[in-house]
Amino acid sequence: MTSLPLPLAADHPAFAGHFPGQPIAPGVVLLDQAILLVEASESLRIKGIAAAKFLSPALPGEALWLDYLRTEDAIRFEIRSAARKIASGRMVLA
Repeated sequence: MTSLPLPLAADHPAFAGHFPGQPIAPGVVLLDQAILLVEASESLRIKGIAAAKFLSPALPGEALWLDYLRTEDAIRFEIRSAARKIASGRMVLA
């Protein structure tokens, strides 16, 4: 299992509108950042997301981590903040 910090700036523009007064990171932003990180780290292309489950909100300023395991045709992943699971799922390789 590979673990990498998943950068998401506390002032990311998505926080402003999702949700005003109680900002959380949109799932699509978390998935996009995870895809970009895996593609850069593994020198490969992701075809899409086969499954994603959102378990807990990611708040501005939280230190996020991406844990993933590469298989022959997919990447199984988990996004977490310390021991708290934020999201999990599977990416399909191109």
